[in-house]
Amino acid sequence: MKFKERHRTHRIGWLRAAVLGANDGIVSTASLLVGVAAAETGHGAVLVAGMAGLVAGAMSMAAGEYVSVSSQADTENADLEQEREELATQGEHELEELAGIYVGRGLEAELARQVAGQLMAYDALGAHARDELGISETLTARPVQAALASAGTFALGAALPLLVAVFAPANALIWMVTASSLVFLAMLGAASARTGGAPILPGVVRVTFWGALAMALTAGVGALFGAVV
Repeated sequence: MKFKERHRTHRIGWLRAAVLGANDGIVSTASLLVGVAAAETGHGAVLVAGMAGLVAGAMSMAAGEYVSVSSQADTENADLEQEREELATQGEHELEELAGIYVGRGLEAELARQVAGQLMAYDALGAHARDELGISETLTARPVQAALASAGTFALGAALPLLVAVFAPANALIWMVTASSLVFLAMLGAASARTGGAPILPGVVRVTFWGALAMALTAGVGALFGAVV
């Protein structure tokens, strides 16, 4: 019976964007709600600010992810084009270069040259992309996927504290949003760590600590400027 190993590297691209989006959605929206509420504005104004933050944040996340990952994709494509040209004009040099990489990884020179030759005969560009440039199908940049994952998970994360704010009494809104958002962040940290195969506790501590700090600072700013205004 053939045993198939289970790895999680293929999840890196979408998992990073999804966790970032959900975390930002919870933290930024909860902080905005708490900050506006701390300024002693009306319940309606708090909800309007939260909804505006959800929409603006989701669009900002999508645009930011798309632009940044597109830049990564452009760099990868430029490197691949350069490598394609070098393979067409300097085939022997590229063979030696690839063999040198395998020697550096522990193969004997003759075996390394044989391996490089066979891999280049099968897929020269793929071999150099993977072993020289570090570009693989698993980790390649996917701008649209990253943008959609970030926007969708941001909106989902932002909706959680916003829903709490909708049903929370005005005099308990700050504490209910803060407490529930910390619970949401802890759940997110645990889920993302489990999905990525990492220890759960560090992931939980990481997101809850920074989320609590962000909400505390925003509440302080809201209370300060609310009192001044």
